[in-house]
Amino acid sequence: MSVEISPRQLNGGPWTQGYALHVHVLSSSFAGYNAYGHAQFDSVRSPVGELLYQLKYRNDQASIEQLAEAAADFLKKWNPPVESIIPVPPSQSRRLQPVMAVATVLAEQMGIPLLEGCLSKVKATPQMKDFLEYDKRSEALKDAFCVTSNEIAGKKVLLFDDLFGSGATTGHIVNVLKDQGGATDVYLLTLTRK
Repeated sequence: MSVEISPRQLNGGPWTQGYALHVHVLSSSFAGYNAYGHAQFDSVRSPVGELLYQLKYRNDQASIEQLAEAAADFLKKWNPPVESIIPVPPSQSRRLQPVMAVATVLAEQMGIPLLEGCLSKVKATPQMKDFLEYDKRSEALKDAFCVTSNEIAGKKVLLFDDLFGSGATTGHIVNVLKDQGGATDVYLLTLTRK
């Protein structure tokens, strides 16, 4: 059964062209505070957003296949001329890394090589939502990622992630792939966007 998507183009960054399959949250309302004083919200997620939520926070591995199938169906229609898929390295450690899990199945379905070790996160970074100024975001991201092989030199690649926010991290990674890795074009696909 296919997942409903509503692709939106992601503009304004150094990538050649990019899309998100859907928004992450359709609506959210304040529900009060929990016992620890943290704000709680009742959120209605998009179909893709709900599958991603279930995978990341409920460890529902059945979501992997559905998310990869939705991404593959869209990629076949979009048809960017990519030669490999590069997953964005995780920002936190999990037993199952959602981006890697979905990217692995997506690469198999598309018959495109997955370069999981090509890009590494080599420095911990704070949450980008904590920075309002672009300069501070750029400084926090400086030297956070590096290309660890020459596999992408002169190639067109697909950067794959789960959630697109401000674009600061994504833009930084695209520049690293071009400047350090020598990629000629970097296309972007994310499962959801804020």
